[in-house]
Amino acid sequence: MEYTTLGNTGTTVSKICLGCMSFGDPDWREWVLDEEEGKELVERAIELGVNFFDTANMYSNGESERVLGEALDGYDRDEFVVATKGYFQMDESNPNSGGLSRKAIEQELSNSLDRLGTDTIDLYQIHRWDDDTPIEETLAALDDAVRRGDVRYVGASSMWAHQFAESLRVSEREGYERFATMQNHYNLAYREEEREMLPLCEKENVGVMPWSPLARGYLTRPHEEVDATLRGETEEHLYAHPYREGGGREVNERVEELAAEKGVKMAQIALAWLFHKEWVDTPIVGTTSVEHLEDAVEALDVDLSDSDVEWLEAPYEPVRVSGHE
Repeated sequence: MEYTTLGNTGTTVSKICLGCMSFGDPDWREWVLDEEEGKELVERAIELGVNFFDTANMYSNGESERVLGEALDGYDRDEFVVATKGYFQMDESNPNSGGLSRKAIEQELSNSLDRLGTDTIDLYQIHRWDDDTPIEETLAALDDAVRRGDVRYVGASSMWAHQFAESLRVSEREGYERFATMQNHYNLAYREEEREMLPLCEKENVGVMPWSPLARGYLTRPHEEVDATLRGETEEHLYAHPYREGGGREVNERVEELAAEKGVKMAQIALAWLFHKEWVDTPIVGTTSVEHLEDAVEALDVDLSDSDVEWLEAPYEPVRVSGHE
């Protein structure tokens, strides 16, 4: 395993963050692992040197947090960096179980702490932007959470760059805890973040931890085979993103060709491309198998030349912005 510093926090994290969306309850999504399978993945990740885990309160309606917390029970929790998120409504009958008001943040943060079985969450992130709550209220609530010791760092996820810039400006003006990380949508088949968000993060020394680094599986197998997987058959979000638009199909074909040339898997080429991007600290790799987790770790050893990177990127065409909703 290789390690890096997360933004300017000084905290050391593995260059692969294990995404835990696949842990919890198969009733939530058909491809989700059950509790024992999730714990097996966490144990293998730890053996491989992964020390960074990312989940969210809405994954399996809280079950992902619980499974992760129980999987880490028995280990020295100080060895790991645990991140979770809040924003999406957790209870259909309670509108205050979602959003980024002070009430919602304090309630849902308390619930996340309980499910994770910890007194402090290392990185607490807003899962999306809340148009109904002033950013000043959200930042004040997050700042209080840090001061109480419930949270060590705060982070943000997909939003417009102007919204993130405003958040940083308000934090500076009011003396609130600043967003230390950005968890955004970024991969070889979706690069719209290179326009504004990634340069902003680089300028502001914000850690970048992209979600969907393998484009929901689109970059893991030939274009025509993607739909054959369980997730391909059942995951509506795979088709909501514009991976197949613009030059997406040719990007997919070039990943396949380069993987064959180097004798590695397509997923390893896609991850290696991200590892070669200086503004990326650690991609969030979600998986449903130990084998794929091991493949991801091996991708750290895949070397891409500058010409390889340019060739992979060449077919890309601008596409509609996706992931902020």
